[in-house]
Amino acid sequence: MKWDPMTDTTKDERLSYEQARAELASVVERLEAGGTSLEESLALWERGEQLAGICQRWLDGARERIDAARQRTED
Repeated sequence: MKWDPMTDTTKDERLSYEQARAELASVVERLEAGGTSLEESLALWERGEQLAGICQRWLDGARERIDAARQRTED
């Protein structure tokens, strides 16, 4: 299955952190298992990078919420 950024972008915006993390783990497993063509490996790598970015945005948002909640309790 090849990732297509033109059709998958909107769907990716709706991924939860858990969904993105699970798919990322699957991508990593496939890459580590080997046996894929160079083209498929590159597509998997690119997908993994995108999923890692989605996870990071979720984590950054969570950190901002925690910081804001801490700030409110300090005030």
